[in-house]
Amino acid sequence: MKTLENQTLLYDEDCPLCSLYTTGFVKSGMLDENGRKSYCQLSDEEQSFVDLKRAPNEIALINNKTKTVTYGIDSLIKVIGFSFPLIEKIATIKPIHFVLKKMYSFVSYNRKVIIPGIVKEENKLECTPDFNYKYKFLFIGFALTITSFVLFGYSNLIPILPKSNITREIILAFGQIVFQSLFLLKFDKKTIINYGGNLMTVSLMGSLILVPVLILNQFINLPEMFVLGWFGITVFIMCAEHFRRVKVLKLPFYLSYTWILYRILALPLILN
Repeated sequence: MKTLENQTLLYDEDCPLCSLYTTGFVKSGMLDENGRKSYCQLSDEEQSFVDLKRAPNEIALINNKTKTVTYGIDSLIKVIGFSFPLIEKIATIKPIHFVLKKMYSFVSYNRKVIIPGIVKEENKLECTPDFNYKYKFLFIGFALTITSFVLFGYSNLIPILPKSNITREIILAFGQIVFQSLFLLKFDKKTIINYGGNLMTVSLMGSLILVPVLILNQFINLPEMFVLGWFGITVFIMCAEHFRRVKVLKLPFYLSYTWILYRILALPLILN
C-alpha cells in the first residue's frame, strides 16, 4: 500500500470515531507515522494557515511541505485515493462527490452525538463542530425511521403482543423525545436537541442489535423465548449506554429513570 508522506490529518481527540479511523490510516500505511495529530496540539505556526473555524467541521489535511490545507471529504479522498487511485477517480465525479460531501457533513456535524467522548482537558483549543440544526434534525429523523421499522418487524415476531403497525412505532419512538424533553425545560434548546440526538442514537443502536434476529428469522423459525431473550439483552445494553451518555453529557442522572418510566407508561399503547 502506498504511503502519503509529509501529510498530517488533524483529528478531534475527544471523538472516539475520529481517533479510530485516523489511527487506522496510520496503521494501514496510508499515512506515515506522523500522519495524524490532535487538533488541540496545533502549533502557533500551523494556526496561522489552518482555518480554525472550518477545521472542527471538516477534518483538515496539512501538506507539511507547502503549508497548504485540504478540508473535509476531500482530505479523506486524498488519503484513500493515494493508495487506491480508482476510488479517487470515482469519488471526484461531480454527482458522487456531491453525495459524499453531504454524507460526510451528516456524520461530522453529528459525531459528538453518534459516539460522545469525555473532554479530557479544559482551556484547550477545542475541536467541537458547529451546532447545525439541519443535520441534527436529519440525524434524529434518520434514527427514528430506522428504529421504527426495525421495532415494527421485531414486535411481529412476538406472538404474545398484538399485531404492530408502523404508525404506533413512530409515535413511540418520537414520544420518548417529547417526554424526556419535559424534564429538560430548564436547559437551553441546544442541550435538549443534543440529548434528543443521543437518545435516538441509543435507540438506533438497539435496533441494529435486533437486526440479525430479523434476518435469521427469515431462514429459521426462531423460538419465542430466544426472541424475547435477545430483546431483553438489547434493552439491558441500551439502558447501560443511556446511563453512560447521561454521565458524559453531564445531564441529570434521573433522565435514565424517566426514560424507563416512559417505556412503562407506553405499555398500554403497545398492548392495545
